Amino acid sequence: MKEDIEKRTLLAAEIMIKYNATVRKVARILGVSKSTIHNDLAERLLYINKELYKQVRAILEKNKQERHIRGGLATKRKYLIKKSQLISKNSGII
Repeated sequence: MKEDIEKRTLLAAEIMIKYNATVRKVARILGVSKSTIHNDLAERLLYINKELYKQVRAILEKNKQERHIRGGLATKRKYLIKKSQLISKNSGII
């Protein structure tokens, strides 16, 4: 495996563990795609550092179990913003 890929994989794992981050957050921080980070953490990390892999795997599982909650909260936020924009837009008419 190329050295730069190994370094990125280890850095992604450290970020995820330190900040309890999602794959999306880690990808945004490192400037690569979610798919790349997921492959790094779910496949490559096992061969690079098994101990880190176990810790990351636990975070990935937790995030997977919580994703439906995050989706619901994001939708709720979206519609609250839409509602407040509609109210502020209509308040100028009265």
